[in-house]
Amino acid sequence: MTVAADRDHWFRRYETALPGAVQLLCLPHAGGAASQFLPLARELAPAVDVVCVQYPGRQDRRKETPIDDVHTLADRLCDLLAPTPERQLVIFGHSMGAVVGFELALRVERSAPGALLGLIASGRRAPVIHREENVHRRGDDEIIAEIRALSGTDPSVLADDELLRMVLPALRADYRAIETYRYREGDRLGAPIGVLVGDRDPRVSLDEARAWEQLTQGAFSMRTFPGGHFYLNAQQAAVASAVGDRITAFQDLSRVS
Repeated sequence: MTVAADRDHWFRRYETALPGAVQLLCLPHAGGAASQFLPLARELAPAVDVVCVQYPGRQDRRKETPIDDVHTLADRLCDLLAPTPERQLVIFGHSMGAVVGFELALRVERSAPGALLGLIASGRRAPVIHREENVHRRGDDEIIAEIRALSGTDPSVLADDELLRMVLPALRADYRAIETYRYREGDRLGAPIGVLVGDRDPRVSLDEARAWEQLTQGAFSMRTFPGGHFYLNAQQAAVASAVGDRITAFQDLSRVS
């Protein structure tokens, strides 16, 4: 497979963007797919080039082996992204995607200094806070119960047992990736970090979300929304506006520095 074809497998664009638009790379949650960011792309286009990541093992990539390691995912994405200082990049990740985004951001800062404008981390405690979790070791029914409890999966998927069983390998791999991930002491970004979080998220306290401030040498901001772990599903326009505001703030900061 050519590099261009491989990029087409990993990166999806649902809307066209203006020439020179800031690129927003969107990383989904455990079990999630690129299509979850379609509403965001529609809201931000054409001023922002929204690029959505499709991990292997789901939807049209369901026959591929899922990747169950955060560092491997970040390495692969950085290689395919091939960031350059000439193309401004913002990384946006939700839940597991926020941690993959942090590791990817570290790699981008090393490989292409000046390319990264900032990281937007949504619905995830800061990587400096470790919590022992073992969802990936549980039985299928227990994993299904976990995703039901978070209320972020399409009800039509939850109602279709055959379809649900088809997505379980990717879901288990994602949980293994995020639950076995360990932050490397001292890793910090030079770029700013913006955090978005639901005020009733059962998996992330506001203090745990605020701890992302420890991971940047730049500016930090945090915004809370009404709702739980998937607060963004019910507030797509407001979330898109907040993401757009963060991108503008990152651009302003880059001009000052």
